[in-house]
This record gives sequence, structure tokens and C-alpha cells, in this order.
Amino acid sequence: MKNILVPIGNSKNVLNLLQYAIDFAASFGAKLYLLQVYNIYTKAGTMLNIDDILKREGQTYLEDLIKKVDTKGVTILPRTIKGDLIDTLELAAKTSDIDLILISPKTSSIKDEVFLGKISGKIIKKTNIPALIVPDNFVFKPLNKILMAVKSAIIKKPDALEPLQILKTHFSATVNLLLVKTPYYKEGDFEINKELTSLVTNVTTTENATTFQGVLEHFQSNDPDMLCVVRRKRGFFTKKWEKNTVLKKEFHSTRPVLVLRGLK
Repeated sequence: MKNILVPIGNSKNVLNLLQYAIDFAASFGAKLYLLQVYNIYTKAGTMLNIDDILKREGQTYLEDLIKKVDTKGVTILPRTIKGDLIDTLELAAKTSDIDLILISPKTSSIKDEVFLGKISGKIIKKTNIPALIVPDNFVFKPLNKILMAVKSAIIKKPDALEPLQILKTHFSATVNLLLVKTPYYKEGDFEINKELTSLVTNVTTTENATTFQGVLEHFQSNDPDMLCVVRRKRGFFTKKWEKNTVLKKEFHSTRPVLVLRGLK
């Protein structure tokens, strides 16, 4: 991985996320792009544009954050950009050749029952960038074991597994595959191709109402350092994240969660 993107919001966990991102980037020798996105606001009656003020304050905020962490020699590029959040992230990812986006679960919500706040949920649902969700106050450590949970192992998109392959190779990690047979199971869903076979060490099949319930059942026995799931157009993630906010009772993890782009 060469380029990592970190959207910066107003989360109370922002310094921890930034330090994790720095440690993660340092292990790869990667560049880190910090991005704060803002919109144009006007004062009623005067139409006074405070665009320059917001950009300047945002840039100062990012630079102050960098001063509060151990950069470990990592190249950090702070950017404050005006525009729509999702469009800006997609454009930044394309122009800077981003390999992975790191986000905090709750960039705005302070409710204990929430796992992903509206902004984080929106990023996961509406971008097509591989993402890593870093739990609050989580400290970076090398990966030894990754648990990948899917309800279908069918892979059609090229390079869909690339982020997982990179992490496995870089950390010499073991990848265990959990195939969850849900009520939406279709014949052929559990046929594992050569690309995925070359990645995994162990394969477990389980039957549950949802992918998340399958993870809950097998999480403790696997005790992974990272959970890997798949963003899909239909099914568990779309249903649970249709309003962007995700409650802990619907989905949560105490370990970092790698979200791959859809496999199909």
C-alpha cells in the first residue's frame, strides 16, 4: 500500500484514529492523506460567502492535529476541500491513487448504542473505496489472524481481494474464511475459486439468519486481529445501512473491520 486516505471529522477519537493511521502507514512506508471536507455556507440576507474562512480554519485544524501525534517520519499531506463528502472522497481517491481509506466508527454520533455514525456509515455505504474501520481507542499492532465472513464466495470483479492479499502478505497473516449460509443462499455461493483458495488457510461453514450472526457465533473461537467483510449492493449491508447509521445490535466489532468493495 502506497497511499492511505483518512477523512477527518469532529470525532472525539480523531487523535487516536490519526495515530493508528500513522502507525499503519509507517509499517508500509506509505503516504497519508488527511482530508477535511466542508460546504459553502451563507449568511441570510447578505449571501456572505465564508468559503475562505472555512478552508483556512480547516487547514489550521489539520496542521494542529499533526503536531499532537508521533508522525514517525510518515509523509502526511493535509487537505481541506470544498464539496460533497462522497464526491470529494471518490475524486481524492482517484487523483491520489488511494489504496485504502481509514475511518473512525463514529465521526459525529456520541450515542453508546451506535457503531457507525451517519457520516462513517455514509462513507462505507456510498463509496466504492476499500475501507478500514478502526474502533475507538484501538492501538495498531501487526496482524496475525484475519477472519473473512461472507454469504457468497463468488468473485467476479478483478482485484476485489487485493487489499486482503496485501495485508496477508505484508503481515504474514493467516486468513480464515467463514461461509455463512443465510435464507438468501443460492446454489454455487460456496464455490471457492483459485484466487480465494490461495488466500485462506481454513474454511468454516455455518448457517445463520445473517452474516453478522455467523460472525458472532464464530468470532471468539477465531479470535482474529481483523474482521474482513464485503460491501454488497443487496443484502445485509444495504439493509442495515440504508439510513447510514448502524446500531451495535445490528453490527459491531471490537477489532478493525476491513470492508472490501463488492465481489460481484
